[in-house]
Parts: sequence; structure tokens; C-alpha cells
Amino acid sequence: MRGEPMTLSENDRMALAGVLTDAEFSEMPAFHRGKVRDSYDLPDGRRVMVATDRQSAFDHVLAAVPYKGQVLTQTARYWFEQTADLCPNHVIDYPDPNVVVAKTLEILPVEMVVRDYMTGSTETSIWPMYERGERVLYGHRFADGFSKNQKLPETIITPTTKATAGEHDAPITAAEIVDKRMLTQAQWDEVSEKSLAVFARGREIAAGNGLILVDTKFEFGLDEDGRIVLADEILTPDSSRYWKADSYEARFVAGEEPESLDKEFLRLWVRVRCDPYSEPIPEIPAETLLEFAGKYVALYETVTGRSFEYPDASVPVRDRVRAVLARTFPQYFETI
Repeated sequence: MRGEPMTLSENDRMALAGVLTDAEFSEMPAFHRGKVRDSYDLPDGRRVMVATDRQSAFDHVLAAVPYKGQVLTQTARYWFEQTADLCPNHVIDYPDPNVVVAKTLEILPVEMVVRDYMTGSTETSIWPMYERGERVLYGHRFADGFSKNQKLPETIITPTTKATAGEHDAPITAAEIVDKRMLTQAQWDEVSEKSLAVFARGREIAAGNGLILVDTKFEFGLDEDGRIVLADEILTPDSSRYWKADSYEARFVAGEEPESLDKEFLRLWVRVRCDPYSEPIPEIPAETLLEFAGKYVALYETVTGRSFEYPDASVPVRDRVRAVLARTFPQYFETI
């Protein structure tokens, strides 16, 4: 009956119990905890990043989602490989499905958000701003009459500042970025060009697999030679919106939300239950987390055309990751 809690299978219970929420290993140096990734800066200029299953939204860690860290790592890997001819990236190696070894970069203080649609639910998204009556957004002027989830006349970049811990990303314009010397004009021109090129490649591949790439966020850094390099993750369901193309038009005409395979599913679940910026966020039920996990796995499989390889549930992800790090970086682990 609708509204009754679903009965969890043994596999579902094991998946929920086996999520990776903490990847801090005392043997490894220079630990840093992000919202999703736990990382280590090695003295030789490499950075080790472990994608956990923590789920963040509205500047909070809300829950842990089965398989999420693996989906993010492997989806980003696919896209880094598909776009390497357009922009160099920070990846050195993938010793584990949840782990990336990358170059340590000087991260540029701007996040490049590329958009094709009038949508979003966070404070830095263009739809909430537009709905409030604003018509100049991130330096772009919009006419009246747009509806939520409508295709924009052209692809735009809506940059934000890259917030420090405890702070919020904030809207900014291209002119302000250069005027404040956050980037030089040449740097802005280059990251804009690369952002649009990588987005276009992603849009093309997604369309060929029945998906609309709606928007995404890119981060860039400077390597040891001063080159601009793609960092963090790209075109994952955490950093992007994806809609199912075959149902988009009918749902848009009907005023319904598109069928999504991304983080927006959970954002909308929260939004209908509270104001996440001023009220406590309710606990997310197990069945909702499992449905969310299914969307992430489906996104990986749809984008890549590959079957997702589920981890061995009998081995805790944390134990597996620790063993991989010990083999890959034996100098930091005691031998017995």
C-alpha cells in the first residue's frame, strides 16, 4: 500500500550497513576531510582522494548512499578519459574503485557552472533567482516568460566563488572575477573555452545515450608548469544534472519535474519537507536512499554503456580501501 515502508532485502540491508562514511587512515599524511572526499597530500606532489558514500546538499552532509563513492569515481574516470583531448586533467592513477591518485594543483578560486536550462533548487541556481523576479543573473540578462526547466536560448556560464570551509559559494560575474584579480583575463578566457568544450562533448555523448546534460560544475587548477588542468570530478551525478530525454518534453508541457538521474532527486525530496537553509532536515528513509543509489548506478550505466560492478558486500569498503592504500603506499603503513 502506498505510504507503507518497503521491506528491505538482505542485499539492501548489507548495502546500507556497508556504506563508506569515513576514510581517515592515521598512517597516511596530511589528511583533509571534504563533504564527500577524504584526501591526503603526499610530499611528492601527489594527492590521494577517497570518494566516500557521504551525500551532501544545501551545505550539509545528509546521509550515506550505497555505492555512491564508487559511482562518482568511475563516472568521473569515464569522462576524464573522454575529454582528455580537450583539456588535461589531474588524474595519475586509479588504484581502487573509490580512489584517485592525482596531481596536487593550485586550485583556482572560481567554480565554472555551465547551463543549458532554466532550472535548479539551490540558492545559486538560476531558477530560484529568476522566480524571485531577478532578470540579470551572473551578468546575463533574461527576458520575462521563462518557465522552470525550459531550454535556454544558448549555453551560458554562471560562475561562483569557491567557498572555504563553513562558507557558501556565491554568484559572481566574469567581469568581477577579472576586476578582483581572481583570474587574469587570459585565464578566464581559457577556462571558459575549456568549460564550454568539455560540456559540449558531454552533452553530445549523453544525447547519444538518451540523456540530456542539463548543467554541470567544473573546477580547475594550475599544475607545476602553470597549465590549467581539470580537477576534482567532472560530469558526475553530484556535479551535474541529467534528465531522461524521451520523457522531457511531455513532462515539461505538463508542468512536471523531469525524470532525473542525479542529485536533484534528493534535493527535491528535502525541499518539499523543509526549508533546508533555515529548518532542520528530516532523516532520509532507507528506501529513499536505495532509490537514490539506483539512480546513480543507472546514470553510470546509461552514460558509459557499461555494467556497474557491485562491490563484494562481504568485505567492508573501508577495509578494502585501507588494504589498497597499504599496497600502493607501503612506506606509510607498518609491515607485520
